[in-house]
Amino acid sequence: MIDGPRLVISQTSAPRVGVAKPGFDVPVIDERAVRAAAGILFLAGAIAFGFAAATGTARPLQPFGMFFMLDMALRVTVSDRWSPTLAVGRLVVRRQAPEWVGAPQKTFAWWLGFGLATVSCASMGLLAAPLWLTLALCALCLSLLFAETAFGICVGCALQRAFSATPPRHCPGDTCATPS
Repeated sequence: MIDGPRLVISQTSAPRVGVAKPGFDVPVIDERAVRAAAGILFLAGAIAFGFAAATGTARPLQPFGMFFMLDMALRVTVSDRWSPTLAVGRLVVRRQAPEWVGAPQKTFAWWLGFGLATVSCASMGLLAAPLWLTLALCALCLSLLFAETAFGICVGCALQRAFSATPPRHCPGDTCATPS
């Protein structure tokens, strides 16, 4: 029997969200890029929100809502590498040292964003909700984006801490560290 070269296939593959880094027990993602992406979404959403409030119609919010929903869906179902806003966010902060945070809690937060976007889009179209309700849902979403980008507060991460059996790890600013 001839023993030729063997093809070794690695059993490890890249995580769907984040990257595997030495020294971290869960996949991690660059918090600076996430905050930059939140800022980009906040800016676009605030402009659409302003136009909607000024014109008295939800039409300016519809393209933004669909883009936001698609961006969140790509992050959580395909990979964060396919998110247009995260790609731009990574480009913007490429010269800064990364601040690695746990990807699982970001995924939880992005599912929350996807859910809010889905409800908002349904209220604008299928449900034909009054403008004040659509604006209120969008204001909630924009508030969460602002908290993330301006203060580094991830509300989805806090909700995961409160409701998940698995506590978040490697939070921004060590906010999930247990006091000793």
